[in-house]
Amino acid sequence: MPTIPSEGSLPPAREPFRSPAPEPYRHREVAESFGSDAERYDRARPRYPRALIDRILTAAPGTGVLDVGCGTGIVARQFAAAGCRVLGVDVDARMAGLARQYGLEAEVAAFEAWDPAGRIFDAVVSGQTWHWVDPAAGPAKAAQALRPGGLLAVFWNAGSPPPRLAASFAEVYRRLLPDSLAARQWSASAVDGYAALCAKAADGIRAANAYGAPEQWRFDWEHTYTRDAWLDQVPTTGSHTRLSPAELDRVLAGIGAAIDAVGGSFTMRYSTLAVAAKRNAES
Repeated sequence: MPTIPSEGSLPPAREPFRSPAPEPYRHREVAESFGSDAERYDRARPRYPRALIDRILTAAPGTGVLDVGCGTGIVARQFAAAGCRVLGVDVDARMAGLARQYGLEAEVAAFEAWDPAGRIFDAVVSGQTWHWVDPAAGPAKAAQALRPGGLLAVFWNAGSPPPRLAASFAEVYRRLLPDSLAARQWSASAVDGYAALCAKAADGIRAANAYGAPEQWRFDWEHTYTRDAWLDQVPTTGSHTRLSPAELDRVLAGIGAAIDAVGGSFTMRYSTLAVAAKRNAES
Protein backbone atom coordinates (compact mmCIF):
# COMPACT_ATOMS: atom_id res chain seq x y z
CA MET A 1 0.00 0.00 0.00
CA PRO A 2 1.76 3.19 -1.09
CA THR A 3 1.72 5.80 1.63
CA ILE A 4 2.73 9.42 1.94
CA PRO A 5 2.83 10.04 5.70
CA SER A 6 2.94 13.55 7.06
CA GLU A 7 2.01 15.19 10.30
CA GLY A 8 0.24 18.35 11.33
CA SER A 9 -2.54 19.81 13.41
CA LEU A 10 -6.15 18.83 12.89
CA PRO A 11 -8.41 21.27 11.08
CA PRO A 12 -11.29 22.77 13.06
CA ALA A 13 -14.39 20.58 13.06
CA ARG A 14 -17.21 22.06 10.99
CA GLU A 15 -19.48 19.11 10.26
CA PRO A 16 -20.86 16.54 12.71
CA PHE A 17 -19.61 12.97 12.48
CA ARG A 18 -21.63 10.98 9.96
CA SER A 19 -23.01 8.55 12.51
CA PRO A 20 -26.39 6.88 13.10
CA ALA A 21 -27.00 9.32 15.95
CA PRO A 22 -25.17 12.15 17.74
CA GLU A 23 -24.00 9.55 20.29
CA PRO A 24 -23.02 6.45 18.27
CA TYR A 25 -21.84 4.57 21.37
CA ARG A 26 -25.50 4.24 22.37
CA HIS A 27 -26.22 2.26 19.18
CA ARG A 28 -24.51 -1.00 20.00
CA GLU A 29 -26.48 -2.88 17.35
CA VAL A 30 -24.38 -1.11 14.71
CA ALA A 31 -21.12 -1.65 16.59
CA GLU A 32 -21.94 -5.35 16.84
CA SER A 33 -22.89 -5.75 13.18
CA PHE A 34 -19.38 -5.72 11.70
CA GLY A 35 -18.75 -9.36 12.54
CA SER A 36 -21.44 -10.50 10.10
CA ASP A 37 -18.61 -10.96 7.58
CA ALA A 38 -15.43 -10.80 9.62
CA GLU A 39 -13.25 -12.26 6.87
CA ARG A 40 -14.31 -9.58 4.39
CA TYR A 41 -13.79 -6.87 7.04
CA ASP A 42 -10.27 -8.07 7.68
CA ARG A 43 -9.46 -8.38 4.00
CA ALA A 44 -10.89 -5.10 2.79
CA ARG A 45 -10.49 -2.50 5.52
CA PRO A 46 -7.54 -0.10 5.19
CA ARG A 47 -4.56 -0.37 7.48
CA TYR A 48 -2.78 2.54 9.21
CA PRO A 49 0.42 4.36 8.24
CA ARG A 50 3.63 3.13 9.86
CA ALA A 51 4.36 6.74 10.87
CA LEU A 52 1.40 6.55 13.28
CA ILE A 53 2.60 3.28 14.81
CA ASP A 54 6.10 4.70 15.23
CA ARG A 55 4.82 7.91 16.82
CA ILE A 56 2.78 5.96 19.39
CA LEU A 57 5.69 3.69 20.26
CA THR A 58 8.02 6.65 20.60
CA ALA A 59 5.63 8.30 23.06
CA ALA A 60 4.78 5.15 25.06
CA PRO A 61 7.13 4.00 27.87
CA GLY A 62 7.21 0.40 26.66
CA THR A 63 5.78 -2.17 24.24
CA GLY A 64 2.81 -3.59 26.14
CA VAL A 65 -0.30 -2.58 24.12
CA LEU A 66 -4.03 -2.95 24.77
CA ASP A 67 -6.08 -2.67 21.56
CA VAL A 68 -9.64 -1.52 22.32
CA GLY A 69 -12.19 -2.66 19.75
CA CYS A 70 -9.54 -4.86 18.19
CA GLY A 71 -11.96 -6.39 15.67
CA THR A 72 -10.10 -8.92 13.54
CA GLY A 73 -6.74 -7.63 14.74
CA ILE A 74 -5.85 -5.16 11.99
CA VAL A 75 -4.30 -2.67 14.43
CA ALA A 76 -3.00 -5.36 16.78
CA ARG A 77 -1.07 -7.08 13.99
CA GLN A 78 0.62 -3.83 13.03
CA PHE A 79 1.79 -3.31 16.61
CA ALA A 80 2.83 -6.96 16.95
CA ALA A 81 4.89 -6.62 13.77
CA ALA A 82 6.65 -3.66 15.41
CA GLY A 83 7.69 -5.87 18.33
CA CYS A 84 4.86 -5.22 20.79
CA ARG A 85 3.02 -7.56 23.13
CA VAL A 86 -0.65 -6.95 22.31
CA LEU A 87 -3.93 -7.86 23.99
CA GLY A 88 -7.14 -7.13 22.11
CA VAL A 89 -10.62 -6.51 23.53
CA ASP A 90 -13.72 -6.55 21.33
CA VAL A 91 -17.46 -6.71 21.95
CA ASP A 92 -18.02 -9.10 19.01
CA ALA A 93 -16.98 -12.72 19.54
CA ARG A 94 -16.89 -13.32 15.78
CA MET A 95 -14.33 -10.58 15.24
CA ALA A 96 -12.24 -11.60 18.25
CA GLY A 97 -12.35 -15.20 17.06
CA LEU A 98 -10.76 -14.27 13.75
CA ALA A 99 -8.12 -12.22 15.57
CA ARG A 100 -7.23 -15.34 17.57
CA GLN A 101 -6.84 -17.30 14.32
CA TYR A 102 -4.03 -14.87 13.49
CA GLY A 103 -2.32 -15.81 16.75
CA LEU A 104 -3.44 -12.75 18.72
CA GLU A 105 -4.72 -12.79 22.28
CA ALA A 106 -8.23 -11.32 22.32
CA GLU A 107 -10.92 -11.11 25.01
CA VAL A 108 -14.64 -10.57 24.38
CA ALA A 109 -16.24 -7.71 26.31
CA ALA A 110 -17.56 -4.20 25.95
CA PHE A 111 -14.58 -2.09 26.97
CA GLU A 112 -16.54 -0.21 29.62
CA ALA A 113 -17.29 -3.56 31.35
CA TRP A 114 -13.92 -5.20 30.67
CA ASP A 115 -11.85 -6.20 33.72
CA PRO A 116 -8.13 -5.37 33.53
CA ALA A 117 -7.59 -7.91 36.36
CA GLY A 118 -4.55 -6.05 37.56
CA ARG A 119 -2.86 -5.99 34.16
CA ILE A 120 -1.00 -2.80 33.24
CA PHE A 121 -0.09 -1.59 29.74
CA ASP A 122 2.26 0.96 28.23
CA ALA A 123 -0.27 2.05 25.61
CA VAL A 124 -4.01 1.75 25.10
CA VAL A 125 -4.91 2.21 21.43
CA SER A 126 -8.13 2.18 19.43
CA GLY A 127 -8.43 2.34 15.64
CA GLN A 128 -11.74 3.28 14.01
CA THR A 129 -13.59 2.24 17.20
CA TRP A 130 -13.47 4.82 19.99
CA HIS A 131 -16.77 6.44 18.92
CA TRP A 132 -18.49 3.18 19.93
CA VAL A 133 -17.09 3.55 23.48
CA ASP A 134 -18.80 5.67 26.15
CA PRO A 135 -16.85 8.96 26.03
CA ALA A 136 -16.73 9.25 29.83
CA ALA A 137 -16.29 5.61 30.83
CA GLY A 138 -13.74 4.83 28.11
CA PRO A 139 -10.92 7.16 29.21
CA ALA A 140 -11.50 6.22 32.85
CA LYS A 141 -11.21 2.49 32.09
CA ALA A 142 -8.11 3.12 29.95
CA ALA A 143 -6.53 5.00 32.86
CA GLN A 144 -7.04 1.92 35.06
CA ALA A 145 -5.09 -0.18 32.57
CA LEU A 146 -2.24 2.28 31.91
CA ARG A 147 0.93 2.63 33.89
CA PRO A 148 1.89 6.19 34.92
CA GLY A 149 3.23 7.87 31.79
CA GLY A 150 1.44 5.34 29.59
CA LEU A 151 -0.23 6.58 26.42
CA LEU A 152 -3.88 6.55 25.33
CA ALA A 153 -4.07 6.98 21.53
CA VAL A 154 -7.31 6.81 19.53
CA PHE A 155 -7.39 7.27 15.78
CA TRP A 156 -9.48 7.10 12.61
CA ASN A 157 -8.91 6.89 8.86
CA ALA A 158 -10.77 9.63 6.95
CA GLY A 159 -10.91 8.90 3.23
CA SER A 160 -11.70 11.27 0.34
CA PRO A 161 -12.08 10.02 -3.25
CA PRO A 162 -11.61 12.40 -6.19
CA PRO A 163 -14.38 15.06 -6.20
CA ARG A 164 -16.01 13.83 -9.41
CA LEU A 165 -16.27 10.30 -8.03
CA ALA A 166 -17.53 11.52 -4.66
CA ALA A 167 -20.32 13.35 -6.47
CA SER A 168 -21.18 10.19 -8.39
CA PHE A 169 -21.24 8.14 -5.19
CA ALA A 170 -23.54 10.71 -3.57
CA GLU A 171 -25.94 10.53 -6.51
CA VAL A 172 -26.09 6.71 -6.31
CA TYR A 173 -27.06 6.85 -2.64
CA ARG A 174 -29.55 9.70 -3.13
CA ARG A 175 -31.26 7.65 -5.80
CA LEU A 176 -31.25 4.28 -4.03
CA LEU A 177 -31.21 5.12 -0.31
CA PRO A 178 -32.59 8.64 0.12
CA ASP A 179 -32.37 10.14 3.62
CA SER A 180 -30.00 7.38 4.76
CA LEU A 181 -26.64 7.78 6.50
CA ALA A 182 -24.99 6.45 3.37
CA ALA A 183 -26.73 9.12 1.26
CA ARG A 184 -25.36 11.87 3.51
CA GLN A 185 -21.83 10.65 3.94
CA TRP A 186 -20.44 11.80 0.61
CA SER A 187 -21.83 15.34 0.87
CA ALA A 188 -19.56 16.40 3.77
CA SER A 189 -15.81 16.39 4.32
CA ALA A 190 -14.59 13.14 5.84
CA VAL A 191 -11.73 14.96 7.56
CA ASP A 192 -14.13 17.45 9.12
CA GLY A 193 -16.37 14.65 10.34
CA TYR A 194 -13.55 12.70 11.95
CA ALA A 195 -12.02 15.88 13.37
CA ALA A 196 -15.30 16.28 15.26
CA LEU A 197 -14.84 12.77 16.64
CA CYS A 198 -11.31 13.66 17.70
CA ALA A 199 -12.57 16.77 19.47
CA LYS A 200 -15.15 14.70 21.35
CA ALA A 201 -12.50 12.16 22.31
CA ALA A 202 -10.22 14.92 23.58
CA ASP A 203 -13.07 16.34 25.68
CA GLY A 204 -13.63 12.93 27.27
CA ILE A 205 -9.94 12.53 28.01
CA ARG A 206 -9.78 15.94 29.70
CA ALA A 207 -12.88 15.20 31.77
CA ALA A 208 -11.30 12.00 33.14
CA ASN A 209 -8.74 14.11 35.06
CA ALA A 210 -6.21 11.31 34.67
CA TYR A 211 -4.18 12.52 31.70
CA GLY A 212 -1.99 15.35 30.51
CA ALA A 213 -3.19 17.65 27.76
CA PRO A 214 -4.36 15.71 24.67
CA GLU A 215 -2.31 16.07 21.50
CA GLN A 216 -3.78 15.88 18.01
CA TRP A 217 -1.86 14.23 15.19
CA ARG A 218 -2.49 13.88 11.47
CA PHE A 219 -0.85 11.58 8.90
CA ASP A 220 -1.73 11.91 5.19
CA TRP A 221 -1.33 9.07 2.72
CA GLU A 222 -2.88 7.57 -0.42
CA HIS A 223 -4.12 4.22 -1.62
CA THR A 224 -5.32 3.21 -5.10
CA TYR A 225 -8.40 0.99 -5.32
CA THR A 226 -9.56 -1.11 -8.21
CA ARG A 227 -13.30 -1.35 -8.74
CA ASP A 228 -13.44 -4.81 -7.19
CA ALA A 229 -11.30 -3.85 -4.18
CA TRP A 230 -13.56 -0.90 -3.34
CA LEU A 231 -16.73 -2.95 -3.76
CA ASP A 232 -15.22 -5.52 -1.40
CA GLN A 233 -14.88 -2.85 1.31
CA VAL A 234 -18.26 -1.13 0.93
CA PRO A 235 -20.32 -3.82 2.76
CA THR A 236 -18.01 -3.63 5.82
CA THR A 237 -18.95 -0.05 6.76
CA GLY A 238 -21.55 0.82 9.38
CA SER A 239 -23.94 2.39 6.88
CA HIS A 240 -24.09 -0.89 4.91
CA THR A 241 -23.81 -3.80 7.35
CA ARG A 242 -27.55 -3.88 7.99
CA LEU A 243 -28.84 -3.35 4.44
CA SER A 244 -30.91 -6.12 2.91
CA PRO A 245 -29.11 -8.22 0.27
CA ALA A 246 -31.25 -6.64 -2.47
CA GLU A 247 -30.46 -3.10 -1.30
CA LEU A 248 -26.78 -3.87 -1.07
CA ASP A 249 -26.71 -5.42 -4.54
CA ARG A 250 -28.27 -2.29 -6.05
CA VAL A 251 -25.81 -0.03 -4.24
CA LEU A 252 -22.82 -2.10 -5.34
CA ALA A 253 -24.00 -2.07 -8.95
CA GLY A 254 -24.38 1.73 -8.90
CA ILE A 255 -21.01 2.32 -7.18
CA GLY A 256 -19.32 -0.10 -9.56
CA ALA A 257 -20.71 1.75 -12.58
CA ALA A 258 -19.47 5.04 -11.15
CA ILE A 259 -15.93 3.63 -10.79
CA ASP A 260 -16.09 2.15 -14.29
CA ALA A 261 -16.94 5.63 -15.59
CA VAL A 262 -13.63 7.00 -14.26
CA GLY A 263 -11.53 4.19 -15.70
CA GLY A 264 -12.06 1.31 -13.28
CA SER A 265 -9.85 2.52 -10.43
CA PHE A 266 -9.23 5.59 -8.29
CA THR A 267 -6.88 6.95 -5.65
CA MET A 268 -8.29 7.56 -2.20
CA ARG A 269 -6.63 10.32 -0.20
CA TYR A 270 -6.57 9.29 3.45
CA SER A 271 -5.89 11.34 6.55
CA THR A 272 -5.32 9.33 9.72
CA LEU A 273 -6.42 11.58 12.59
CA ALA A 274 -5.36 10.77 16.15
CA VAL A 275 -5.79 12.06 19.70
CA ALA A 276 -3.17 11.02 22.25
CA ALA A 277 -2.59 11.76 25.92
CA LYS A 278 -0.27 10.45 28.62
CA ARG A 279 -1.52 8.99 31.89
CA ASN A 280 -0.60 11.23 34.79
CA ALA A 281 2.03 10.07 37.26
CA GLU A 282 0.41 8.75 40.40
CA SER A 283 0.85 10.89 43.51
